[in-house]
Amino acid sequence: MNKRKLSFWGIWNMSFGFLGIQFGFALQGGFMSRIFQTLGAEKDDIPMLWIAAPLTGLLVQPIIGYMSDRTWSVKWGRRKPYFLVGAVLSSLALFFVPHSPALWIAAGILWILDASINISMEPFRALVADKLPESQRSYGFVVQALIIGIGTWIASNLPWMVSQFGVSNAAESGVLPMSVKVAFAIGAFVFLASVLYTVFTTSEYPPEDMEEFKREKAKKNNFIPDILNNIGTMPLTMKKLGVIQFFSWFAFFTMWSMANPALTEHVFHTPAPIAAAYDMTISTQKIAFDIANTAFQESSNAVGSAMGVYGLSSMVFALILVFYTSKRRINRKLVHMFSLILGGMGFLLMSYTSPENLKYSFILIGFAWGSILSMPYAMLSSSVDPKKMGVIMGIFNMFIVIPQIIAALGGINFVSGLLGDEAINAMTVAGVSLIIAGLCNLLITNKNAITYQPTK
Repeated sequence: MNKRKLSFWGIWNMSFGFLGIQFGFALQGGFMSRIFQTLGAEKDDIPMLWIAAPLTGLLVQPIIGYMSDRTWSVKWGRRKPYFLVGAVLSSLALFFVPHSPALWIAAGILWILDASINISMEPFRALVADKLPESQRSYGFVVQALIIGIGTWIASNLPWMVSQFGVSNAAESGVLPMSVKVAFAIGAFVFLASVLYTVFTTSEYPPEDMEEFKREKAKKNNFIPDILNNIGTMPLTMKKLGVIQFFSWFAFFTMWSMANPALTEHVFHTPAPIAAAYDMTISTQKIAFDIANTAFQESSNAVGSAMGVYGLSSMVFALILVFYTSKRRINRKLVHMFSLILGGMGFLLMSYTSPENLKYSFILIGFAWGSILSMPYAMLSSSVDPKKMGVIMGIFNMFIVIPQIIAALGGINFVSGLLGDEAINAMTVAGVSLIIAGLCNLLITNKNAITYQPTK
C-alpha cells in the first residue's frame, strides 16, 4: 500500500493521545513510591511493590498487539478501540489510587493502572508504522516523543502546581496530601480527553487485502504458538535492540522506583518519617512527626518537579529532531548512543548535586528519555514485517519489562547494595546501566535500521 505523507498536524493528531498516556506514566513514575512510603513502605520494599508494572506489560502488550493486528471495524478502525478501553480504565485507576487506605490496596490499583495504560500504549506505537510511509517513521516517533515530553513535564509538576493555588501538602500519618489527590484527578481527566481527541481526529487504513484478512481472522486462534513463532524468528536487529533496551529500562525503572526515597534522603535531607518511631499519644512526638512528614511531602513535590525537567529536556530534544528529520536523514544508532551516555552521566551526578542543581541531572536524563521513546522504535519498524507490526511491537515490549521485573525482584537492591546502604547508590547503578546501554548501540549494523533517506 502506498501511504501518503502526513503533515505535522496529521501526525500530531494521531499521537496526541500519548499526552494522556504520559500523564498516567509520569504520575505513576513520579509519585507511586511516594504513595507507598506514605502508606508505610520501607525503602528496600519499594522495588518489589513496583513488580505490578512490568508484569502487566509482559502479559498485556503482546496480547493487545496480537488482537489489534486481527481487528478491523469500519467505524472504529484497528487500534482505536484499544486506545479507548485502556483510557477509560486508566482514568478510573488514576483517580482512585491516591485515595488508597492501605499499602496492599495501592499496590493492587497499580496493577490495574499499569495494565490499562499498556492497553492504550501498545496500539499507539503500532499506529505510527500503520499510518506513515518509511520516510516519515523517524519523524512520527519523534513527534510522539515530543508529546510525551510535554506530558512528562506537566504531570510531574502537577502536585507542586496545585499546591501553589493553596491546596495543602500536609496530611495525617498514612494519608496522601490533597495536592496529590487533586493532581491525580487532573491526570485522569487529561488521559481520557487526549485519547478521545485522537480517536475522533484520526482515521486508519483498512487491511490491504480484506479477503485475506477475513480468512486469517476466521482461522483458529493460535495466539500462543504464533507469539512463540514470532519470538523464535525475530530479526537479528531486534535482538540487538533488545540488549540496548534491557540496560536502558533497568536504569529508568530504578529511577521511577527509587528516585523519591534516594533524593529526598540524600539531596534534600528529609527522609520519610516512620510513624512507628513516634509515640503519637505524646503531643511533642506527634508535632515532630507532622513537621518531618510535611518536610518529606514538600521535598517529594520538589523531586517530582525536578523529574519533570527530564520531560521538558526530552521535549526540546524531540523538537530539534522533528525539524531535522522532516528534511534530512539521521544516524539513529549514533543519536541513541550519545543520548543514553549523556543520561547516564546525569544519574551519576546526582550523588554530588544540591537541590538547586538537581534539575541539571534531569536535563541530561531527558536527552536519553527522548531518544528511548523514538530511536529504538524507528530502528525496529524498518526491520520487521508491517503486517505483524502490532504483535512485534508487543513482543518488543518484553525487552522493556523483563529488565524491570529483574530490577523489582531484587536486582536494584543487590547491585546498589554492593556500593553501600544509602538509597542514592541506586541512582549510581542507573547511571552505569544507561552508559552500558549507550555503548551497546555499537552492536547495530543493519543499514536500514541505522538510517534512511527521506523522499525528496
